[in-house]
Amino acid sequence: MREHASYSTCRKRPSLSAVKPKPIRLLLVDDHEVVRVGLRTVLQENHGITIVGEAGSKASAIRAAQRLRPDIILMDVRLPDGSGVDACRAILARHPTMRIIFLTSYADDKSVLAAVLAGAYGYIIKDIDSSLLIRSIRAVSNGQSILNPALTQRALNWIKGWPAQAGPVRGQSLSPQEERVLALVAEGMTNKEIAATMQLSDKTVKNYLANVFQKLRISRRAQAAALFVKRQA
Repeated sequence: MREHASYSTCRKRPSLSAVKPKPIRLLLVDDHEVVRVGLRTVLQENHGITIVGEAGSKASAIRAAQRLRPDIILMDVRLPDGSGVDACRAILARHPTMRIIFLTSYADDKSVLAAVLAGAYGYIIKDIDSSLLIRSIRAVSNGQSILNPALTQRALNWIKGWPAQAGPVRGQSLSPQEERVLALVAEGMTNKEIAATMQLSDKTVKNYLANVFQKLRISRRAQAAALFVKRQA
């Protein structure tokens, strides 16, 4: 009786370290073509990042986000047809899992606060080193929030100290509906979005907001947002 050699037919499984991570799909939004070309050149050299598209305006950014469904959007604050913050708000309202990083030349406190309230994951100044920008993109892809510490502290200080004279006039506290309108303004919603959320007319929301401004002795939405954040601290 002949013996038969025995052998294993099992194949070795690849180690986890050998499995490449899924590329980060990134959309570039900046109104300057030269800036977009420079960013594409830097980022395309990294195999973990894939540029899926570009946009040069608020409207085209919103359309590109809808069409391309990127993981991350690298966006300027100021665009020719509106604010990058407004674009951020509109995009996240439709696609809450997308992550937006602002890459801009503007370091003012109001822009930082507006970006944070709109739901941005990061706010970076354009003089950043390219290697740090790449690390920041990867960190945001992993769920981390990237905010320049100095800018964040300045924005927080601005919130704490602004506005010194603001606050309810004695005997004129906000009604429950006015409180809710204030909270939605702080989330960055427009009057039309607030009206849809609260199932009210645009005119009713406008009247509520006028009452809020009068009672809190403020005149702008950014002030309302800052005061709301201050009250929650």
